[in-house]
Amino acid sequence: MVTAGNGSSEPSWVLRDWLAAVGLFAASAAVVLWQNAHVAVLWDLSYVLDTASRIALGQLPYRDFPLVHAPLTFLIQAAIVRLAGRVYFHHVLYVAAVGGLSTVLAWRIIFRSLLGRVQQPFAIALLLATPLAVLGIYCVFPFPSYDCDCACSILVAIYLLQRLSNHPPLLQAAAAGASLCFPLFFKQNIGLPFLAVSVVAILLLLGVASLRRQNASAPDPEIRTLFAVLAGAAAALLAALLLIHFTVGLGNYLHWTIQFAAQRRLPGFSDMLGVYRDPSLLWKLPSVAAGLLLLRTRFAKVRWAKIIALALLVAPFIYTLSSLLIYDDADERGDTLLALWPLLLILAAALALFNLIEQRRDLTLRRFLPIILLVAINGTLMSQQLWGSTYAIWPLLIILAADQIAFLAALEFPVSPVVLRPISPLAITTVLSLTLFVCGGFYIASEERLSYAQLPDAPPDHSTFPQLAGMATPGPYLSNFDELLRYAKANIPVSDGIVLLPGEDPFYFASGRAPQFPVLLFDPATDPYSPAQLAGEVQIHQIHWLIVKRELEINDDPTPEHEATLKALLPAFTLVTHLRAYDIYRR
Repeated sequence: MVTAGNGSSEPSWVLRDWLAAVGLFAASAAVVLWQNAHVAVLWDLSYVLDTASRIALGQLPYRDFPLVHAPLTFLIQAAIVRLAGRVYFHHVLYVAAVGGLSTVLAWRIIFRSLLGRVQQPFAIALLLATPLAVLGIYCVFPFPSYDCDCACSILVAIYLLQRLSNHPPLLQAAAAGASLCFPLFFKQNIGLPFLAVSVVAILLLLGVASLRRQNASAPDPEIRTLFAVLAGAAAALLAALLLIHFTVGLGNYLHWTIQFAAQRRLPGFSDMLGVYRDPSLLWKLPSVAAGLLLLRTRFAKVRWAKIIALALLVAPFIYTLSSLLIYDDADERGDTLLALWPLLLILAAALALFNLIEQRRDLTLRRFLPIILLVAINGTLMSQQLWGSTYAIWPLLIILAADQIAFLAALEFPVSPVVLRPISPLAITTVLSLTLFVCGGFYIASEERLSYAQLPDAPPDHSTFPQLAGMATPGPYLSNFDELLRYAKANIPVSDGIVLLPGEDPFYFASGRAPQFPVLLFDPATDPYSPAQLAGEVQIHQIHWLIVKRELEINDDPTPEHEATLKALLPAFTLVTHLRAYDIYRR
C-alpha cells in the first residue's frame, strides 16, 4: 500500500552503480562549471546574492524587508556567505554540487521505478538520465536559484518515498513525510501543489487501507506507516510555520509570499493553459496514438507493423532532432525542443489515469507518483506562463518519461504458446535520450533560455574584485561594475544609504555594505512602491545616494514606471558624476 517503488528494499550498490553515479555527477557538475566560466546574468544574481548578504548581516526577510519568495535558497546562500566569506566561486561550487547530486538522484529514482517492470533496467535508467548532464537542474540556469533548489528538494522527497518498504521504521516514514514540506519553502508555486497533492494521495491511501482493514485484508503496520508519513509532513509544516511566526511573523510571510506574489506574478487561467496550445500537438498526439493502437492489434506480431509503430512513436523526437538541420535560428530550435513538454505531459497524464483505473487494486504511492509530479510540473509551468521554469524541472519530466517506457515494455501480444513483446523499450529509450541530449546540448550552448539578457558574442569578461572571483560574462558589464565599486569605495561613506536603480548588480554582496533600503531590485514582482511612495520611502530611510544604471545587461529596464520614478526622485538629488554605465546622484 505505501510502497513507492517496486516493493523491494533498496538494491545494493555494486561497482557499476558507483561508476554510473560518479559519471553522472561529474558530467552535470562539469557543465555547470563550464556555464559559469563564460556566462552570468547579473539581474538574477543580484537578487539572490544581495538578499543573502543582508540576511548574513542579521536583517530578517518579511520583517525587515519585503521578500516575495520562500526563504530556503536565500538562507542557504547566506550560510555560505557566513561560513566561507563573500566569494562568488563558493556559490558556483554549491550549484555545481547540487546539480550533480540531483542528476544522480533522478537516475536512481528512474532505476528503482523500472525494477521488475522492464528488462535491462540499469541500461534504460542510465540512458534516460544521461540527458540530465546537459539539462540538469543547474545546467540551463547555472546560478543560485530557488527553482533549481526546489526541484532538488522534490527529487529528495521522491527518493525517500521510494525507499519506503511495506513495513519501514516509523522514523524513516516520518522523515519521508517531512521531506514533502521542504519544496514549499524553496518555491511556492512548485512546492505548494506538490505538498497538497501528496497529502491528498496519502489521505486517500489511508482511507482505502482503513476500509481493507475492516475486511481483515490490510495489516496494522500499513496504516501506521501511512500515519507516520502524514505525521512527519504535519510536524515539519507546523515546525516551519511556528519558526516563521516567532522570527518574522506569519502574517508578514503570508502577505509577501502568497498575497503580494500572486498579485504581481500569477497569470490568468487562459494564459496558464497556453502550454497545451502548441500547434505541433495536432500531429504529434495522433502519431503516438496511431503507434499505440497498431501495437494493440493482431498485426503487432508482424515485423513491418512493429517498424511502422516504432516510427510513429518516435516521430516527434526525430522531428525535434532534425530541427537542428531545419532551423538555423536558436529560438526556433529551442521552441522545437520545448514543444516536447506538452506532448510528454499529456501522455503521462493519460497513462497515470489509465493505471489508476486499470490497476485500482494496486493503490500504492508508486501509482500516485506520476500524478504528484504532474501537478508539481503544471504548477511551475502555468504560474510562469508557458516556459518560465522548465530550466529546473527536466528531471521530473524524464522520470515521467520512464513510466511511459515501462508501460510500453508491458505491452504484449499473446501468440500461442509464447507471449510476444511487440516493441523494444530500449529502442524508444535510445531515441528519446539521443534527442534530449543532442538538442539539449545545443539549447544550453546557445543560451536561449537566457535571451532576456544581452550576452554579446565576445570572450567572457572578469572582475578584478576578489569577491567576484568565479563570475564571468561577455560584454563590458563586469568592468563597468568594477568602476562603480571603486568609486563607491573611494567616495561614498559606508554609513550612507544608497538606492541603485534598477538594482541589476550584486552591489552589496561585492562591497560588503549593509543595505539601508527595503527594496534592492526594482521589478514589478519585487517592488511594492509607486513612484511617489518610493520618493517618500527614500526620504524616510535617509538615503544619501542614488545610482542609476544606464547600460543594462538585461534587455529592458524593468523598473515600474521608470520615467515617473526618476521624475519623483531626481528633484531631491544632484548629479555628481557620470561613470561609463552609471549616473551618480547625491542628496
